[in-house]
Amino acid sequence: MFSFLLGFIRFLLFAIYVSFFSVIFFFLSFFWRKETNFKKGVLLRDFLIRITNFILGIRIIVYGKKPVTQGLIVANHRSYLDPIAIVSQVHAFTVGKKEVESWPLIGYVCKVSGVLFVDRKCEKSRQNTAENIREVLGKGYSIINFPEGTTDILPTTVNFNYGSFVMATKIKSALIPVAIDYKVKTDAFVGNDTFIPHFLKCFGKPTTEIKMTFFPPIYSEDPTFLLNTSKKMIDDELIRYRKDWDAEK
Repeated sequence: MFSFLLGFIRFLLFAIYVSFFSVIFFFLSFFWRKETNFKKGVLLRDFLIRITNFILGIRIIVYGKKPVTQGLIVANHRSYLDPIAIVSQVHAFTVGKKEVESWPLIGYVCKVSGVLFVDRKCEKSRQNTAENIREVLGKGYSIINFPEGTTDILPTTVNFNYGSFVMATKIKSALIPVAIDYKVKTDAFVGNDTFIPHFLKCFGKPTTEIKMTFFPPIYSEDPTFLLNTSKKMIDDELIRYRKDWDAEK
């Protein structure tokens, strides 16, 4: 009962403050230029993420050195919380699936804060996203992509899609692998999970512990090398996380 109550209170606080600041931003955006909207949207996103981490009891343990150069960040995928956790540590934008754009509140905040939405089944959408990635990198920000294309709860990653790695070679960008995992396995958002029930369960705990590792940038003209190297780095780290957590029991 306590966990449900805590999760419910946190959900209400989350909905209220995101709605409040989103409405304010929406009206102010009519008085700003497009570029100003972009910069203000980034500030709004970063501000909301800081509040979110505090309210939801998110505790992130970071390993490795945070990247000081922009590039394509490739990470394994556990939950809708992954991009929020990563962006709380580095200035980056996420490539997200098109469906998220229509989500209440979250979809709007994602849109104004620069999330690049892509319909992976549409060739034109993928091409437009590639051009947007080049533009964002040119502004000095990194791009986050999840090459698994879906969330999972397996001990290591599922097969990576080649898209991110081919893109890295085409635009001659650094590839930055990132591993991320949650101490409580059920915090992963997988299968037939729906947002609100999962939110209440995940954040009904006093804290949600996340481990994250930033690996050194990788440069190569071979997408297969980039894929295999980053996948092994991430897989090995996920195994290490779980061993460390199991040892705490």
